[in-house]
Amino acid sequence: MDHTYTPEDLNAVIRQHSEWIAAQLHAQRESLFPPNASKTMRKFTSGEAAALLGVNDSYLRKLHLDGKGPSPELTAGNRRQYSAEDIQDLRHLLEKTARKPGDYLPGRRDGDHMQIIGVMNFKGGSGKTTTSAHLAQRLALKGYRVLAIDLDPQASLTALHGVQPEFDLKDGGTLYDAIRYDDPAPIASVIRKTYIPNLDLIPGNLELMEFEHDTPRALAQGSAGLFFFRVKEALAQVDSDYDVVVIDCPPQLGFLTMSALSAATGVLVTIHPEMLDVMSMSQFLRMTADLMDVIAQSGADMSHDWMRYLLTRYEPSDAPQNRIVAFLRTMYGDKVLNAPMLKSTAISDAGLTKQTLYEVERSAFTRSTYDRAVESLNAVNDEISQLIQETWGRS
Repeated sequence: MDHTYTPEDLNAVIRQHSEWIAAQLHAQRESLFPPNASKTMRKFTSGEAAALLGVNDSYLRKLHLDGKGPSPELTAGNRRQYSAEDIQDLRHLLEKTARKPGDYLPGRRDGDHMQIIGVMNFKGGSGKTTTSAHLAQRLALKGYRVLAIDLDPQASLTALHGVQPEFDLKDGGTLYDAIRYDDPAPIASVIRKTYIPNLDLIPGNLELMEFEHDTPRALAQGSAGLFFFRVKEALAQVDSDYDVVVIDCPPQLGFLTMSALSAATGVLVTIHPEMLDVMSMSQFLRMTADLMDVIAQSGADMSHDWMRYLLTRYEPSDAPQNRIVAFLRTMYGDKVLNAPMLKSTAISDAGLTKQTLYEVERSAFTRSTYDRAVESLNAVNDEISQLIQETWGRS
């Protein structure tokens, strides 16, 4: 029997598949967050609120009974629940009587420079976006004024924060608007408030790739100037508005990543402790160093406050991973963060509904699984917070 094989138009197939998944994701979002498809932050138990503030739960209870600060919501079991806004209000109240400035509002003071953290890796799957999202949210919940920037055209950080690139950013609205060569927009025009107090977002989408295409053309025409300063110059417009900027960089060393590196005061490189990933990182670091040499020769100051490696998706019971972790710690010493980000089904399960672990309810998981994952994330993010404080000259 004669079968005639008909070749498919690859472009048409890929485009159709793209449209199918975009439509399904949009439908999922509409069903998860009706009626206006906007996300909200969950409420925090009194114990969680106390831990975020660094006080005892009994002290929070006393404040409530004395009529000081916001009134928490009382559940059917007479348990207190605080919104993220309540916690922020309590920070301002407690700071007035703090033993030392910054106990409850840890952000910048006079003379402190804005911290710009570039989260990067050359290889996908290293936990870069998961790291960026949880870091930005944790810092915001701890009282820092945070701007999260999605510089990855794949826009996973954007989707995690309730913005669907294909539907919500049809007319621009990414950082590209503020760093393009032709009539750049003020960066304030692309900043969005999120559902978490203190956390703003500049979303991303495929439009960011235009910068990768525009820059070689501008360089050839002699109109690019010092192109790698464009992100830094755009952020200078909102310098007084934020304590920390977290940039989720693309998983390749293009012009966007080079611009983010030039803007960054701190660099966080995510590493999955597997041999293939470490081999890939070796090439990533060599290529990064070569590019930074070129940028430095063009007049850029490539000094940074700090650079650290973060072990991600780490499984303590995996013997080969432990050997690689020991190898990395021996080689890089204190450049490797003490706290690793553990591999957890809780983090991936939260991602199914486009949420971080800080957004989901503890009751949705086995308690031990949730607690173990949150403890790991908090240890990582609080270690980075400590680095920020040390940069500002505070212990």
